[in-house]
Formats: sequence, C-alpha cells, structure tokens
Amino acid sequence: MWLDDPRDIDARERPTRGRGGGSADEPRDREASDPRDAFTRGLDLPRGRERERVFVDREAIDLRGSEVRALATIGAFRVVPVDDLRDDRGKSADVWRGDLEHLREAGLVCLVAPHQHSSRSALVTLTDRGRALLESHRTRDHEPAQTFYAGMARSRELAHDAQLYRAYMRAAERAAAGGAEVHRVALDYELKRDYQRFLQERNRERSDSDGRPTQDRDEVRAWAEAHDLPMLDDRVHFPDVQVEYERPDGRREVENIEVVTPHYRGAHSAAKARAGFSRYRSSGGRIGGRSGRGGRGIDPRLAEEFL
Repeated sequence: MWLDDPRDIDARERPTRGRGGGSADEPRDREASDPRDAFTRGLDLPRGRERERVFVDREAIDLRGSEVRALATIGAFRVVPVDDLRDDRGKSADVWRGDLEHLREAGLVCLVAPHQHSSRSALVTLTDRGRALLESHRTRDHEPAQTFYAGMARSRELAHDAQLYRAYMRAAERAAAGGAEVHRVALDYELKRDYQRFLQERNRERSDSDGRPTQDRDEVRAWAEAHDLPMLDDRVHFPDVQVEYERPDGRREVENIEVVTPHYRGAHSAAKARAGFSRYRSSGGRIGGRSGRGGRGIDPRLAEEFL
C-alpha cells in the first residue's frame, strides 16, 4: 500500500532553490558520504530537501534531492528492492511513504511483483517517463555518463538482478572507507552491448557482410583490457556490475562484481572462479575477489568468480 506523506503537500509551494549545487539545508559532505550520489552527477536536477519544479514532456513535476537520488539509483540498476532504498536519515519507511509514493503518482516509477515470490521486498523500476526525465536533464560535465534503464529486461532473473544494488552498496562503502569515490556503474547489459558494437563495427557499411566479426584474437584482447574485463579461453567474460572509482590521488580503479546464487555449481562455477571478480552471495556477504586497478586488466591468478 502506498501512503501519503504530509511533506509532499507542504513542499510543493516552497520557493525553488538548490539546483545543481545543493541548498542551504542540504546535509554537508553528502558527495563524499553517500554512494547514491554517483548516479546524480551530470544531472541538472534538484539536490536539496526543498522541492523544485522540473519539466518532462512539457509537464511540470516538483522534486527534491532525495527523490532525484532514488530515481537515478533505480535507473542505474534497473530494478531495486524498496527495502534497500532509504531517505536522508537512513529510514526506508520514509522512502516508501514519501519519496516513492510521490514518484509513483508522477508516473516516474512503478512496482514490480517479485518473480515466484522470490523476494520479500517489493521491487521498483523506472517507467519510460522516469527515464526520459533523467535523460532530458543531463549535462556534459560528467563523462562517461551513467546509463539509466526503464522496466524489466529478464523476468526469469529478476531475483538475481534485485541483488545487484545491495552488492554495489557494500562495495562502494568499502571503497569509500579507503578514500575512493564512485564515478559510475555499468551493468552487464551495457558491457555486452558495447562489445557487440565493437564486433560489428566493420560490418556496418558493408552490404555483403554476413554479420560475422572480423576482429582477431589480439584485437579482442585489447578491447577487453581497455574495458577492464578478463579474457579467458579466448572469450571475454562479463561481471554483473562494473564499478568505476577514483582514488584521492586521481588514480582510476575498477571493481567487477558478481552476485553468486545457489545455481552456481559444477563447471559453470569452476569457470567463474578464474576471472578475479569480487563475489557477493545473494544474501549480501562478500566472499572474495579483486578489483582491477589503474585501468589495467584483472590478474587471472587471483581468481574468484565471473559471469
């Protein structure tokens, strides 16, 4: 059940302020402390606690910073359990009663039924309208840009995909403790799409092409290394989530994350143990792995899990 939040009524009539750089009553040091803020960088949308008027498809919507963070977080991971979201005070109940209700009424998010009751929490995803709002308020000062998704893609893997945000939060909090700052995340959809574009780039202008890639092994390996992905047994392997960090000294660091579920067994599981991905059990605990550092490829000798 979606409940009304009295703050929704009061805030709509307050003056507009805080766009981009935040507002006077926004919590201090949010950029350094909240892993969700990585997804709002490069968006010209409200950051503070006061609601501000924004437009999508020429229609006005009033949003505050916590609602923008929720929108961008959901869009970055495609589907997120409601219980994993929280408001500025760390309370998921306030998000349920306030921010998500407001976003749902505005047609920006919708609930998704967990597949075969495999999740105890309701799941939320962006609508096409919600994604359009984020895309229409991008700026050019944060590249590469965060990719946002709307709707479900793989209903059979919904329970697995619902775990990705939780695994990211644990990785991001651990990185923040070491002084690293998250810049963006890339899901396997994005990584595999970019790989297919690379494989087909020489076929696009050829009317006689049969669609088969023409790149040789060395070219494929170079592409994989440039994208911090392992190439084992002549195949590029993809994690569930790739997280891009920046260290205080400016060094770039990448962590490839895999959510391990009970079906990982036999040859499938053994193969995954060679790629060096950080592994997180579906219950949320980390069980090993290593991130790629400095933009270099992952050391296959420090193997854990891959997709």
